[in-house]
Amino acid sequence: MNRIKELRENKGMTQVRLSIELAVSQETVSAYEKGKHYPSVEVLLKLSDIFDASIDYILGLSDVKKLPPTSDFKPEELNIISMYRSLTAKEKELAKAYMQGLHDSEK
Repeated sequence: MNRIKELRENKGMTQVRLSIELAVSQETVSAYEKGKHYPSVEVLLKLSDIFDASIDYILGLSDVKKLPPTSDFKPEELNIISMYRSLTAKEKELAKAYMQGLHDSEK
């Protein structure tokens, strides 16, 4: 299912209501939901605000709806993220498997 449609329905909005919020036609919203047209950057920013979701999530590029602000991270957490980003794809998989094992062993 298209993320825009999913987010709209989860919020209980009609296409008409969303079109009013975005200042576009209902036909345009329908085209976004059917993948016939992509929203402009301006519309994506509005969608992000309306649905409290990241643009990457709205576009289907990420399965994480919204990341916490980096100000919420402790310095050691930011350091771990930085180290993770420097790893190869294989090393990232190993790191995730190790963390999953630690997590699972606590339960």
